[in-house]
Amino acid sequence: MKEALIAVCGIILFLIGMIRLSSAVRKMINVRIKEYVKYAVDRPFFGLITGIVSAVLFQSSSASTALTISLVSAGLISFYSSLAIMLGADIGTTLTVQFVIWRFTEFSPLIVSIGGLLWMTRRGRLHVAGELIFYFGLIFFGLELVNQAVAPLKEIPAFIHMFTQTKSPLFGIGLGMVVTAVVQASAIPISILALLAQQDLINLENALPVVMGANIGTTVTALLAGTVANINGKRSAASQLIFKCTGVLICLLLLPYFIAVLKDLSPNTAQQIALGHLFINLVIVLVFVFALKPFASLMQKVLPGDEEALPVWPEYINSKDAANPQRALDCVQKELQRQVALVLKMFTETQGLMTDYQEVKRKNVVYIGMVVSNLRSQIVKFLLKVSARQLSPRHSRRLFVYTAMTGDIESMGTHVNALSRLAAQKAEGNVPFSDCGEEELSEIISLVDRNIKDALFLIEAVESQMIKDVFAREEEVDVKVQQARDNHLRRFYARQCQADAGPIFIEMLIHLERVSDHCNNIAEHVHGLQ
Repeated sequence: MKEALIAVCGIILFLIGMIRLSSAVRKMINVRIKEYVKYAVDRPFFGLITGIVSAVLFQSSSASTALTISLVSAGLISFYSSLAIMLGADIGTTLTVQFVIWRFTEFSPLIVSIGGLLWMTRRGRLHVAGELIFYFGLIFFGLELVNQAVAPLKEIPAFIHMFTQTKSPLFGIGLGMVVTAVVQASAIPISILALLAQQDLINLENALPVVMGANIGTTVTALLAGTVANINGKRSAASQLIFKCTGVLICLLLLPYFIAVLKDLSPNTAQQIALGHLFINLVIVLVFVFALKPFASLMQKVLPGDEEALPVWPEYINSKDAANPQRALDCVQKELQRQVALVLKMFTETQGLMTDYQEVKRKNVVYIGMVVSNLRSQIVKFLLKVSARQLSPRHSRRLFVYTAMTGDIESMGTHVNALSRLAAQKAEGNVPFSDCGEEELSEIISLVDRNIKDALFLIEAVESQMIKDVFAREEEVDVKVQQARDNHLRRFYARQCQADAGPIFIEMLIHLERVSDHCNNIAEHVHGLQ
């Protein structure tokens, strides 16, 4: 009984370490999302490398695949590009089991201690590095507890007989699928198999089918992510399942030869299991990596639908155009339109979140917001190059206006992102607004939505009446926001609304008013160019 509790405790610590490590790495990737995407979309080889690196960092192919599906759903990565990333993630996750073979579990207390001490320093990079090291060590400390729990079992003949007696491969595949589907991490059952092998408690013939099943079971996370994703996310999730099943089927058909090769490569059963895990995923890569384009085309026919790819990098500006101020500024004008169009897309998604919250759409807003921020950075860098040229007064005025305008657009995206976070708080806390509050919010949202659309049009063409309309709506938004605040205060004192609805409602009003302010700024900038 004691050993069972220790083993369960070890598995829980493993899961905590993996989840927290994934969360910490995700924050780092989110900060550098444009670099992540840049190398992933160029060609399949870069996608493979990106997948391998991300799975090693996450210590979980499931987490890496779930992030990839989120990026696909947001439009930051095309469906075709996601395929290579997922193939690479399958290879990267095999390193976890190899760490077990290298007996990282024995050094895990030292790794946890070093990471914990660095984490407690609370000093910039040391703090971040310490957190990552701590959770990395916790993964293997959990496995070490499992190892200690199973060690006494080799003294029990019945237990040894149960694991070493040859069983049907289909039984092993089913067992691996079920366990991995429950814990949503193939590294757990496969690492435990390696630990059992180190204690001479299991043979390769019984272990290898479980490894195959674990490979299929790990697709559960991808399939769950795909259920709430758009058509591209669903294609990516289905493709992951096809990859895994195909690889396992090939290895199963060649199982006797596969086992013979592994035994020739190493006399150590634990190492044979780790190599088997690696080779299964290498077979998947070799089968599909050279046929990704036709496979992608086939999946698009099987699961039809429009693909919406969202370019992360500027589409119109080019450093070669900086020498021609007129052409350069015209290109910036087009890029500004695209930047506002992205904010409008964020705002539309956020409106949906307020009535029907879905986490995948919330992530879409976050990722699109990162693209908006990246565009502002790229536009400003380009304008700095243009400013080094000899400019006419008209060109100088446009340059300064566009510099200010891209900052306003980025700020709009920031406030829309904040609105999506508030929508998440409202949904997670199950906080209802009163009918009057919902009506007031709807009226203000409608006005802000029209201002964003007019700001998008004004960047392309100056229209005096539209500028006046934006100014008028901005004043109306200010008035309605103040009225909504006052009305909410009266409802609050009359106990007509929940107390926890107040902060969320007021914060939403503030951010909506700020978005409208920036639309007003854009209209003023355009007016100044007349």
